Amino acid sequence: MSVMLMILAAVYGAAAGLLLPRPAHRMAVGPEEEWRAVCPGGHAITGVARGWLGRGHCPHCGAYGPGALPTAAATALACAALAAATGPRPELAAWLVLTPLAVLLVTVDWRVRRLPDELTVPLAVLGALLLGLAGWLTGEGGAWRRALLGGLVLGGCYLLLHLVNPAGLGMGDVKLAVGLGVALGWYGWRTLVTGGAAGVLAGALYGAGLLLLGRGARDTAMPLGPFMILGAFCGLLLGAAAAA
Repeated sequence: MSVMLMILAAVYGAAAGLLLPRPAHRMAVGPEEEWRAVCPGGHAITGVARGWLGRGHCPHCGAYGPGALPTAAATALACAALAAATGPRPELAAWLVLTPLAVLLVTVDWRVRRLPDELTVPLAVLGALLLGLAGWLTGEGGAWRRALLGGLVLGGCYLLLHLVNPAGLGMGDVKLAVGLGVALGWYGWRTLVTGGAAGVLAGALYGAGLLLLGRGARDTAMPLGPFMILGAFCGLLLGAAAAA
């Protein structure tokens, strides 16, 4: 059962990942810019949902920027790992829905150092709603309430960091922290602390690596979202495995 669940999750993740390059290209713009309506070669982006859904490459000139195979592989691996750790429990549906959003956030933030509200807010709202449904199905209303509180706690911690150093940590990171805190809080406070700390540590190690290699300075801007999501992913795997 677990192997079949992993395979199904991987197939789903690969299919979802193939669709990510198009919205990643459209959203990879500056804060005051409109979403891109053309591919890198200048061809108009059309398709389902006003061009947001469709093939991960321009039919006229090739890739949109991020490759479809890397996003498909990353989403498939993440979904398979979460399925293996979680098993056939209701909250797995929430993780599978949120994973493509998380991969899209990583892609956009890595390219333009930006976490759009159009992704961070749905991540938090969908997480809360889906986990609420999982709590209702399993009778674990306490876990859902803890998840909501976890979102407030982790979001509050990042808000404090933003107020202390607004140049180094933006409001997009704060909003992302709310969604990640909701997910991590489902498995308990230890998982919340582990996932949140892992994200901070991963970002710090990356920044230190840039300094050691001479590829950055203390004031070099770097995306925090990918490391926050990586830390939360590790926390979820550990929390799900412990809850099995």
